[in-house]
Amino acid sequence: MLGYVLPDKSELKLREYEIYSGYYCGICKYIGRTFGQFPRMALSYDAAFMALLLSSVDDTPDSPVSEHCIVHHIKYKTVVRNPSIEYAGDVMLILAWFKLLDDAGDEGRLYAKATTLLLKHHYKKLREKYPRLCRNIEVHLRQLSDLEKEKCSSIDRVGETFGRIMTDIFCEGISILCSDPEKASQLQKTFTEIAYNMGKWIYMIDAVDDIEENLESGSYNPLLYRFNYRADEESTEDFRKRIDEDLRFNLFSYLATLGEGIDRLDMKKNSGIIENVVYLGLNRKTEDVLHRRSQSRRGLFERRAVNESV
Repeated sequence: MLGYVLPDKSELKLREYEIYSGYYCGICKYIGRTFGQFPRMALSYDAAFMALLLSSVDDTPDSPVSEHCIVHHIKYKTVVRNPSIEYAGDVMLILAWFKLLDDAGDEGRLYAKATTLLLKHHYKKLREKYPRLCRNIEVHLRQLSDLEKEKCSSIDRVGETFGRIMTDIFCEGISILCSDPEKASQLQKTFTEIAYNMGKWIYMIDAVDDIEENLESGSYNPLLYRFNYRADEESTEDFRKRIDEDLRFNLFSYLATLGEGIDRLDMKKNSGIIENVVYLGLNRKTEDVLHRRSQSRRGLFERRAVNESV
């Protein structure tokens, strides 16, 4: 995930924000214990939502504890630990590995080439731990790469590929975390709807956000081909205005279907946080990106601290 799945912090209760932050810190602590300090910088708030959503169907209560933070040595931070948090940490490193490979291969970024050498051993271990998930992600990313190389103009086709990646991630998580096969099968049906539409929304909102950057770098962006951007006839601002209605229709359609899936989910805990993200945070992020307001998106391997503004 790319750093867009955030809550509307102003609407979270203090206790809810403490738990939300505790999930983030729990993932950070897990990555540090398991993989060392450097990989912790791959973490984003998306991972906290992933863990919250997966653990929401487990009726085991959260048991937050206070621990020192490596970034803020004096302060104590709320930390939550559970299997969903560990899974989210693993997945974030898997996705970080593929993002770095993409940057190193397609854009030739030196930092990406160097960082892949540092993460190669960790990814090998994770691929042994999650062979099916890693294999599926590799297949879908090859499909996505092929679509990008052919300059595919279908937003549905490229978005669907990323939606399948998100579906694989959440369904794999349910199969690991839920010991009851029948319950797991039912949950996977609901999570498929949620994850698929979340993936399509993430891919499209990222494309909207990156229009200017992709034009400057020459990188693929499906919106430029779908809506036939005419550089000699219109500015990027004019282009954005021309396609605004279509973008809104697609983005909010994905969110509406995502919300329907959330409504059907029998959440045992943290429903207020999850509903805040889905019904407020994602809508707000959509408006922010469409209106090009100040973004809080965080790049891969940028230093983060849980008390930063989300």
